[in-house]
Amino acid sequence: IKSSIIIDITANKSIEMFKYVLLVAFIAYASAAAVSSSDDAHAEVSLQKSEVRVNGFDTELETSNSIHVVQHGDEKGNINGEYGWISPEGEHVIINYVADESGYHPQSELLPVAPPVPEAIVKALEYIASHPSKESTN
Repeated sequence: IKSSIIIDITANKSIEMFKYVLLVAFIAYASAAAVSSSDDAHAEVSLQKSEVRVNGFDTELETSNSIHVVQHGDEKGNINGEYGWISPEGEHVIINYVADESGYHPQSELLPVAPPVPEAIVKALEYIASHPSKESTN
């Protein structure tokens, strides 16, 4: 009788262990499936060009997931270029830019645009400019 009890206990432990192994395997599979579902995680460089000259440089990069970068630089440190990608909604995003001594200037249809300055504010600023304070004239 004692040996049958040991076999039952061992069998129950094996079943419990099998349940845990199955649970861990399922969690590992679900985690791996979630990670590998993104093509961005496995993107590869499909084009890479770079030319450095005395008077500037040109670079170009494209990846298999439609990311691209093109840059042209001059001897003064000015850079103009473009970069883009496809948004999660499937929209092609393209940003053109100039980076020079006055800063970085991006342009895109997708960038927000400030609303026009209200006419009352424009008139107030014109009035202030045409009527300097007495302190600023001394």
